[in-house]
Parts: sequence; structure tokens; C-alpha cells
Amino acid sequence: MENNPKAIIFEIRAGVGGDEAALFASDLFRMYSRYAQNKNWSVFLLSENKSDAGGLKEVIFEIKGDDAYEDLKHEAGVHRVQRIPKTEKSGRVHTSTATVAVLPKLEKAQINLNPNDISMETTKASGPGGQYVNKRMTAVRMVYLPTGLTVFCQTERSLEQNKEQALALLAAKIREEERKKSISEIEGKRREQIGSADRGEKIRTYNFPQDRITDHRINKKWHDIESFLEGKIDKMIKQLKQGLN
Repeated sequence: MENNPKAIIFEIRAGVGGDEAALFASDLFRMYSRYAQNKNWSVFLLSENKSDAGGLKEVIFEIKGDDAYEDLKHEAGVHRVQRIPKTEKSGRVHTSTATVAVLPKLEKAQINLNPNDISMETTKASGPGGQYVNKRMTAVRMVYLPTGLTVFCQTERSLEQNKEQALALLAAKIREEERKKSISEIEGKRREQIGSADRGEKIRTYNFPQDRITDHRINKKWHDIESFLEGKIDKMIKQLKQGLN
């Protein structure tokens, strides 16, 4: 199933760099959303946490479309940006990071979690949606008790729809944690010696002063960052698939 899932779940989180990191996370969200739209894939927002400066501390969204996982699975990792923040008066270049996770979304039939292992609470949704979204207890927070893994979903107006989305997200994250644990146990010594392309390591740098994007795994460089952030990343995706598959 993971070789060709019908949908994938993206998690983008601001890393080091405060407001600038959150703005960069927002840029990455725009990049992937525009790319998906250009491919006629659907993009569905599951959860977001905005920063005071208008960036995104965290955003979780679903992309559904043919070959979406094959195209985007290599985006998982630490993304680094080097640029002069709008609030920087002395013109210094700052370095910030954001992390990206790409999770295959499980089908309903594949979600097999023990209800006794899940704690769920409902709250009033907040954020975008106007007054309507705040009047009812529709937001869902789920906790996987054996590990403490927590997910939150509030984008749907129906409680049942949010429960369904939260359960799918939780199942995807549990599977990802199990995958990482398995890799760690089996290849622990090898990973220590030569590393891996997993999300814990820097995979790409976006250097704005030099208008250059560098992918460190395949040692390739591209220019025109603004075009990339508008979703025009087909050339990069093609080269990543050739170099990493």
C-alpha cells in the first residue's frame, strides 16, 4: 500500500529561527499546495497553527492524487533557508529551518487500532471558519495512550468527519513511528556511520541572496527560488526520483 497510497499526509513544522522559521514553513506549504494544484491533485487542510507574524508554526494537510506519494516522498527532512528577514534592519542573512514529514494515508480497512488505547476529547474549533465553527464542539484531539502520540483536527464542521480525519492521521503517525523504530533497531550502527536521508537530517538549502536551491542528497542546484515556491518544482522532483529511487 505504501508504494502507491491514494493520499498522503504532509506535516510541516517551523524549526530553528522563530518567526522567520514560521514564515518559511508557510512558504513550503504554498510550494507543495501549488505543485499539487498544478498536477490537478486535491489539497485538504487538516490542522494549522499560525504565528503572530503570519507564518505557520505547524500545518498538517492531505494531498490526494495519482503518484502523489511517489513524487513527494523524498521531501521528508529538514529544509534550511538563508535570507534576510523583513524585520532585519542591518541586512544580515539569517538561517532558519523547517521540518517536513510525508506520511502515506491509510485506508479505513487498514486502520486497526484498539479503542482502549485511544483517548479522545472534543472542544470548540478555533481559527478560520467564522462564528459558525466556534458554536459547536467539533474539534477533536486524540491521544495514543501507549506512546502519548497526540493529533488534533478541527477543519471539518462535522464532529464525525473530524474524528475520522484524526483517526487516519493518528494511524499514519503510529505507522511512521513504528517504521522509524524498526529502521533504528535494524540499521542503528550503519545509520551512525553514514547517516540516512530521513527527516532528522538537512536535505535542502534555499539560499535567497544567491537565488539558489541545493539538494544535499543528490548534490544538485537550481535557481529561481520564487518560481519554486510557486510550485514549479517538476524538474527537481524528476531529478530526485532518478537519484534517490
